[in-house]
Amino acid sequence: ATAAPAKREAYRKPLHELYDRLLEVGRNAHGLFYLTVDPRTGAHSDELTDNWGYNYDGLYTVWLLDRKETYRDAVRQALGNLKEHYTGQGGMCQSNSADGYADSIEGAITLLNREPVASAAEWVDTEIRTMWSRQKPDGVIEGWHGDGNSARTSLMYALWKAQGLSVRPWREDVRLGAVQAEGVVYVMVTADREWSGDIVFDKPRHALNMRLPFDYPRINQFPEWFTVTADATYEVRDVLSGKATVLNGKSLGEGMPLKVTPG
Repeated sequence: ATAAPAKREAYRKPLHELYDRLLEVGRNAHGLFYLTVDPRTGAHSDELTDNWGYNYDGLYTVWLLDRKETYRDAVRQALGNLKEHYTGQGGMCQSNSADGYADSIEGAITLLNREPVASAAEWVDTEIRTMWSRQKPDGVIEGWHGDGNSARTSLMYALWKAQGLSVRPWREDVRLGAVQAEGVVYVMVTADREWSGDIVFDKPRHALNMRLPFDYPRINQFPEWFTVTADATYEVRDVLSGKATVLNGKSLGEGMPLKVTPG
């Protein structure tokens, strides 16, 4: 679409036809995709795929480009049905492994980054605990390379709950959380012992690191939640003291100094 507009035009109609057919025969009544489907006959498995969310990344990207509203509606339908119909089934029907939970939760997170459906966020909060419960005391989950997928899912979840912020230096007792509401980011940092360091804010990595024209949803992505722009200014307010400071995005991206007292 950006680098080769003529090729985009050549692919647009057949790609829409493919996605329209998949939406017609490839998903169940709740909007989740079957594990296998024959797009010619419409025959499909009864089993669902744990990659349903990553499948929808493609449709959502086409919506971002072409604004075909049915693709966005399909994403919101699937997200909206998770809590009511799939609580306790985060791995979908595919082997019910921790890896199934990992893939399903990751797909939901990439879509929640674009479509913040509240009930779907609650579903992720519930299902990730089931994934974590599979980990043994020695750290092993299932003893194959899929354990790395669970680790990545946990990182994606933590970055969501911190809105992309991090602390430096890291220490096990330092806890960071953040939420956005009406244009404000609320950040809480607590520690069991005195801690001094920096809160580091995320940057628009899709543009700075990957030179992408826009941040489309994609498999294994660490989504961007709250990002700072180098030359923009931000007011940082300490809610305990009421003191406000104005900093630019470059400073926040490099790290804002903070001292935390115990408790």
